Amino acid sequence: MSNDFYCDEVLNGKTQVNRVYETDRVLAYHHTRPYYEHHVVVIPKLHIGSLISAEAENTEQLLIEVLRVIKKVASDMVLQTGAAKVVTNLGDYQESKHMHWHVVSGQTIR
Repeated sequence: MSNDFYCDEVLNGKTQVNRVYETDRVLAYHHTRPYYEHHVVVIPKLHIGSLISAEAENTEQLLIEVLRVIKKVASDMVLQTGAAKVVTNLGDYQESKHMHWHVVSGQTIR
């Protein structure tokens, strides 16, 4: 089994998600096991291993689109909750080896 939940489960439809926002190349959805009261995950639909490997994968325009979606989701969350954090994990902190960003707000719930 690979360590890419997003390609293996979300993008191929095995795990259904509650979509927040979507473009042709980027998906934002409510985390399936949230750590915060408000927890949205933003992923590119193309496999990119991590932010560090993105440049090697020649994905500059896709990264710009990902950041536009993150900005929209974070702006909406700030309007809804008053605050937001945007986080991506790298190296050993990155459980799923597919670049993804967390947009979160509120108290931790687990």
